[in-house]
Amino acid sequence: MILIVGGAGYIGSHINKELNAEGYETLVLDNLSSGRKELLKWGKFVEGGLDDEKLLDKIFTENKIDAVFHFAALKAAGESMIEPEKYYLNNVGATLKLLEAMRRNKVNKFVFSSSAAVYGQPEYIPIDEKHPKNPINTYGMTKLMVENILADYARSYGFLSVCLRYFNAVGADIEADVGEWPGSSANLVPIALDVAIGRRDKLTIFGTDYPTEDGTCVRDYIHVSDLAVAHIKALEFLNKNNKSEVFNLGNGKGFSVMEVVKMTKEVTGIDYSVVIGERREGDPPVLIADSKKAMEVLGWTPKFNSLKTIVETAWVWHQKAVKML
Repeated sequence: MILIVGGAGYIGSHINKELNAEGYETLVLDNLSSGRKELLKWGKFVEGGLDDEKLLDKIFTENKIDAVFHFAALKAAGESMIEPEKYYLNNVGATLKLLEAMRRNKVNKFVFSSSAAVYGQPEYIPIDEKHPKNPINTYGMTKLMVENILADYARSYGFLSVCLRYFNAVGADIEADVGEWPGSSANLVPIALDVAIGRRDKLTIFGTDYPTEDGTCVRDYIHVSDLAVAHIKALEFLNKNNKSEVFNLGNGKGFSVMEVVKMTKEVTGIDYSVVIGERREGDPPVLIADSKKAMEVLGWTPKFNSLKTIVETAWVWHQKAVKML
């Protein structure tokens, strides 16, 4: 059985579906602070948080847990700079409690949801795993701290982990069973779709004077279903190899904010309101992943790399989810 911590959230729910589709049994632990019961469609569910050590031990003693997938992190970079304590306590402190519960119960396989935020401002593009790691916000720092903790645990305790550094997760399950919950994200595509559907007045583009082709930031958008497959590959890697690893997950190509806005308008058929705002502090002009290592070592290849397909899946889900609000 696989324990999915934070499995009622956007990415966790997709991994839960993929694991069950591949024949794994799953148990989701989520405190529902940001996760949604509507996304809990597979496996067992236990409501609770990582601060409850008795609950963690109960889960491990009553279930044969083979590996743990961890998605229960706070992820708003801007907020992390305003409330760093909140991020260190949740993203680092709570993760340590989970790791110690695993050690007490002799479970040593861990798949960690990391982030491209560990790199900070890029020194070269595309960004590979050897790129210097200099986070520019507290969120990125917490992800890097956990990666360093996992490296120490591997050296000292024989703990095995795979850290998956996502670039921009986007889109929704192709069958629209799960997706990003409306109003729960600060990401471009769900906000644009919220404007298109009339739940917000306008979309703000933060800066049009970057050194890019159209002046807006360029990002590497990776479909969440491709992320889900990568997590299965990561688990298979841990089951076959007695070592830990780190992998980037991205498409290896970038789309500008303006290109994404145009595509959301095309897919929805709605010419919604867009305004231009000031640059946000810390936004690099271009972030594109080099994911060759994941492709070569894990045998992973992203399938949903068309921007139109990505937006279409998000739009189908968004319309469905709004009706459930």
